[in-house]
Amino acid sequence: MTGGRRRSESSRLAILDAARDLLLERGYERLTIDAIAARAGVGKQTIYRWWGSKGAVVADAALEGGLAPPLVPPPDTGDIEADLRAWLRDWTSRLASGGTSLILALTAATAEDHAVADVLYERFTAPHEQLLRDRLEVARMAGQLGSEAPVPTIAGVLIGSLLYRVLSRQEAPTADDADLVVRVVLGGTGG
Repeated sequence: MTGGRRRSESSRLAILDAARDLLLERGYERLTIDAIAARAGVGKQTIYRWWGSKGAVVADAALEGGLAPPLVPPPDTGDIEADLRAWLRDWTSRLASGGTSLILALTAATAEDHAVADVLYERFTAPHEQLLRDRLEVARMAGQLGSEAPVPTIAGVLIGSLLYRVLSRQEAPTADDADLVVRVVLGGTGG
């Protein structure tokens, strides 16, 4: 997401810190390159020289600035339903404690810039989704899901159920919602 001239590491970190802090304070819609530059103590042209868009700055700030949640695989207790409920409940808790604004910001950033979308998918979405798919595959192999269970589809539905609520700006999903989604999804897998 970055390019151009060699940059000062202290300026880069100041820009990413400013973007992260302003994103949390104002949200993506009210975040501006001017505000990031002022907070970081750099010129606006410096930001544009290193990042092609506001979305690119926000993506780097999220990925490098501690906003993106750590990669934590779903638990494996041998009970896929309980494990998925725990995993989805953890995500609903993250959303309830401020994760909604980050998802909205990253979604806006990806809508504005295809390169940002590719990087965010590669470094954020795909690794989280792969951990979920891996756990579902283990459950399928153990007979906890039907032998023909569509693992990619199940993962997509579980993730999508959260994102839909966030992107449609409804109330953040709750633990009860997580339990219901898991029950509905697993009820149709033949497990």
